[in-house]
Amino acid sequence: MKTYYNPEDLKKFGKIGDFQKPLADKFFDYYGEVFKEGALTAREKSLIALAVAHAIQCPYCIDAYTTDTMEKGCDEEQMMEAVHVAAAIRGGASLVHATQMMNKANELSM
Repeated sequence: MKTYYNPEDLKKFGKIGDFQKPLADKFFDYYGEVFKEGALTAREKSLIALAVAHAIQCPYCIDAYTTDTMEKGCDEEQMMEAVHVAAAIRGGASLVHATQMMNKANELSM
């Protein structure tokens, strides 16, 4: 099946430095620090990353963090629950902006 996203391109992520190595190095250093164990476990961070990947709709990230969460012991139910959390937040963020529309509609109706 042809798609806009080639799953094989995920393997090339490390090559983003080919066109701008100093910035890529800074990004990868930061990325590595973010995913180290801290107040959150690596497993918790992976579930968050999976949820965010769905919220921003990045197929590469979805592939990577589906694999990562499973390698860290998450099951399908936990993964889907994380995705539902992302969907609820994303949906709520759209709905809360309805207040802008309601304010404007009320203003125009006066």
